Amino acid sequence: MASSSSSVVELLPKGYGYVVLVAVLYSFLNFFMAAKVGLARKKYKVFYPTMYASESDNKDANVFNCVQRGHQNSLEMLPLFFVFLILGGLRHPCISASLGLLYTVSRFFYFQGYSTGDPQKRLSIGKYAFLALMGLIGCTISFGVTLLLQG
Repeated sequence: MASSSSSVVELLPKGYGYVVLVAVLYSFLNFFMAAKVGLARKKYKVFYPTMYASESDNKDANVFNCVQRGHQNSLEMLPLFFVFLILGGLRHPCISASLGLLYTVSRFFYFQGYSTGDPQKRLSIGKYAFLALMGLIGCTISFGVTLLLQG
């Protein structure tokens, strides 16, 4: 069993461990955001299964909805981020890991800004997540082109 797993590791590019660690880091960020939504549910009295608070029923609906939306948007982008990080990292592990770290840090600030109740604050540093994602898409395209040229 050890020989088969070490052969898989040997197939991965040097530095791919950074890609894996960035994926784990983002998972911790997701846990953090989920916990913040849970705390906001208690604080603003928005109970399950209600996804968003109604302004007619809750004076703090906007703030809660911004916390919820910050996490929800991050969940919506998570599959794309992971796919581009993991695939792009197969060709460009250090670049992809660096872009993934930028994406993760930017997403933290995106969430923190959104959680203030003023959606515009999500973009001060959070806008760099889009730049990082575009870079990851470029790394993934490079990987795809490399596969086609080798085949």
